[in-house]
Amino acid sequence: MTVRRLRIPDDVAALIRGLHPSIKKKVRAGLEAIVDAPETGEALKDELAGLRSYRLGNLRIVYRWAKGRVIELAAVGPRRHIYGDTYRTVRRGAP
Repeated sequence: MTVRRLRIPDDVAALIRGLHPSIKKKVRAGLEAIVDAPETGEALKDELAGLRSYRLGNLRIVYRWAKGRVIELAAVGPRRHIYGDTYRTVRRGAP
């Protein structure tokens, strides 16, 4: 079994800390699933190529996995806004 590390930027960690406890529990379970099997998320296309999206009901966890030991969390949020917000973040040069 490969040991993987999850890198969470400060702004995303702050957002997760501020979530309702029941939603936070779902996000935590999703993050554990991603660490266990990073390929489970759907590969994104076009401007977001290189990122993956993991579904949690109406929420999405967007992350980058380069087939290595480090998984970098890019964003967590509702499906309605997450892809546009992530695109704007990527265009600015972050994460």
